[in-house]
Amino acid sequence: MSENDKDMNRRDWNRAALAGAAALAAAPAAAAKPMIPIPPGLKIGVSVNTATREYMTYLKQLGVKWVSVAPIQSEANAEGFIKQRQAWEAGGFGVYNIGSGVGPSGSLHNMPEVTLNLPGRDQKIEEYLNYIRYLGQAKIPYSTYAHMGNGIWSSGRIINSRGYSARDGNSKSPEWKGHWAGKVYSEPLSHGRVFSEQEIWDNYTYFIKKVKPVAEDAGVRIGIHPDDPPMRMLAGVPRCIFSNFEGYKKAIEIADSPNIGVCLCIGSWLEGGAATGVDPVEVIKYFAARKKLFKIHFRNVTAPLPHFTESLLDDGYYDMDKAMQALVDVDFNGIVIPDHIPAVGVDPNGPDTTRGARPGEFRASPGLAYLLGCMNSMHRAALRKAGKTQA
Repeated sequence: MSENDKDMNRRDWNRAALAGAAALAAAPAAAAKPMIPIPPGLKIGVSVNTATREYMTYLKQLGVKWVSVAPIQSEANAEGFIKQRQAWEAGGFGVYNIGSGVGPSGSLHNMPEVTLNLPGRDQKIEEYLNYIRYLGQAKIPYSTYAHMGNGIWSSGRIINSRGYSARDGNSKSPEWKGHWAGKVYSEPLSHGRVFSEQEIWDNYTYFIKKVKPVAEDAGVRIGIHPDDPPMRMLAGVPRCIFSNFEGYKKAIEIADSPNIGVCLCIGSWLEGGAATGVDPVEVIKYFAARKKLFKIHFRNVTAPLPHFTESLLDDGYYDMDKAMQALVDVDFNGIVIPDHIPAVGVDPNGPDTTRGARPGEFRASPGLAYLLGCMNSMHRAALRKAGKTQA
């Protein structure tokens, strides 16, 4: 073969190689598996535990059709989740999610091992991945995840001007502390040092890249909860990702998955006020337009930080009708639940008789009934304003 022939062969091979590379680049990426289906329409539901006859009768009286179920640690596997789902479905309810996660080592929500890259991180991540696999096997379409490294912070409870007890968040109080999974965190440094924002981002990226393929294979949606409270730095731990709008956008882009989106706790968002960057309505519109809004915690507070107190829907600083209207306007298809139910109808200085003394024991909650009445009225008004009908 002449040198000229060799040159021609090399040119032909190079052209073919380039054409093949271009074809691969142009080919669509493999699509994620179909997600577990959810019927259309906004679903006003509640958080529940044991499916007793008395409990289900009470919820039916309140018009509830969808539930968010608490997991049982000893049964946090596919068989246990199927059992829980079937128990609620037999009572006429749809099960939207079972969570927050729990595994052999305990809570799989607000895991400092994951958020801060502490010893035991990979074990926690593997337990969380198994949790998502179990949900998929049980045909549970959704789970909430939170990424706080030192818990939910409060300064105790107070009795407000209307006479009901509520969680207080006074960041200047000596009682200002974080709590999660039986642990207590305090200032100035909850974990002995100051972490950098880059560490927090790197740790999140490490985690979510492992979660993405498992969630997609299981067909399960994961909604990430805002930091509570959404302070930029808390006891040496940056809350730079899920405390503000720009952080959320970047985090969801890093995940780059149709299965990973947002659980918007409006109460937590309102605790941050202007520091979050945008109004809850804008969060709803932005993520709903991208099909990344999966769940709403419908809660109000009296004021933004540095001092907030949780409140009934009509007793806080934000007009919750605006949030409900936005959900209707964007045709939100997820669940909306009242969050952190106040103890209405009891003496705030006495025992809380709305809660059972034993696990699973039923007690009617006037606070829950009040909140559901407000939410259903807001929903009907929003539908009328939008010219829509109840699904």
